[in-house]
Amino acid sequence: MTGLEPARDSQVIVIGGGIVGVAIAAYLAEAGRKVLILDRSGICEETSSGNAGALAFTDILPLAHKDMLSKLPRWLLDPLGPLSIPPAYLPRLLPWLWRFLRAGRPGKFEAAVSAQAALTKLSELEWMDLMGRFNMRHMLREDGCLELYESEAEFRASEAGWKLRERFDIPFHHLEKQEIAQYQPGLSDAIVRATFVPGWKTVSDPQRVGQAVWAQAEAQGARFVPATVQAAVKEGDGVTLFLEGGKRLSCDLLVVAAGAWSKQFAASFGDRVPLETERGYNTTLPPGAFDVKRQLIFGGHGFVITPLETGLRIGGAVELGGLRRPPNYARSRAMLDKAARFLPGMKTEGGRQWMGYRPSLPDSLPVIGRSRNEPRVLYAFGHGHLGLTESAATGRLIRDLVLDRPPPIDIKPYRAARFWGH
Repeated sequence: MTGLEPARDSQVIVIGGGIVGVAIAAYLAEAGRKVLILDRSGICEETSSGNAGALAFTDILPLAHKDMLSKLPRWLLDPLGPLSIPPAYLPRLLPWLWRFLRAGRPGKFEAAVSAQAALTKLSELEWMDLMGRFNMRHMLREDGCLELYESEAEFRASEAGWKLRERFDIPFHHLEKQEIAQYQPGLSDAIVRATFVPGWKTVSDPQRVGQAVWAQAEAQGARFVPATVQAAVKEGDGVTLFLEGGKRLSCDLLVVAAGAWSKQFAASFGDRVPLETERGYNTTLPPGAFDVKRQLIFGGHGFVITPLETGLRIGGAVELGGLRRPPNYARSRAMLDKAARFLPGMKTEGGRQWMGYRPSLPDSLPVIGRSRNEPRVLYAFGHGHLGLTESAATGRLIRDLVLDRPPPIDIKPYRAARFWGH
């Protein structure tokens, strides 16, 4: 691509103003490309505003791991538990669940772990470099996380996952009960074991971090237009987008980074991707609700507690329920009630409830790369719980594809075509 053609509205249009789309815009704008982001809401206004704020560079296990699969029957019996599937949505979800269970088979699982480890390793390098370039290091917390267990049996069930992380040189330290208070005072006596992960990082507030990245992209010439994209088609040697209200925009290259809404755009270019929606919930309590020292992870209950500069965020869980069902904020309340039991004395008043849509693929890997039918269309979606974590690496990989540079890691595991065995 040699320059901006007069008939084009932008060299590159990115559908999606979440953290992944913003990171892509920042990398491309730094490289001198004219970039336009389209989003129905704003910059990091939806799912990227309410996540748990983790840069989870050590989180390399796909959801379909043995410990998770062993918990599924118990979890599914609890409508407010860590994993819920509304009965009316189950028939539509069955093909995705079949792929999810297949992803847990040894060969596929090992391949997914290796691919996730490669992407998270690149993510850490890119995020640290990006934060240095953009003067954002003050927004980073490097105090690790604490994974907590209510029984010796729960702790033992986690050991296989830790041994797997050990293979990828991920440091961790198992704690006896008497050691836990050094890392987090005030926990309930119900917590009997813990694991400290020093390489885990968090940010001061995920929405503010995303908007800070956007400020740098904007300073390099990237633009944002609030718009709902209804369709995208190839026209001539470019791509045309049809917006709500009848307006059309054209570009040389299109990047689909619309999170849980990406499936329809991929399908229009012949890539039928099994993307589903994990509806995540949280409650953010006012600052001072409890003195939480670092992110606390309650794996047996599927939620985390994160200290942010904007408050204390309690959230997580998975509700596989699509994009159209109304929120069930009883799930937020259930997690808050559990958190209060584990943190006696926590002030639970004045919280803000929230729900967001995580774009989830059965093997827990994102789709990153070109459309198999249309090289002018690139995909960057499906990061599940790791959108914030893997956004900088995704921005780097998309930039390299646009500039025809060799990527720093093999991107074959992230192709959309993997779902057809190609």
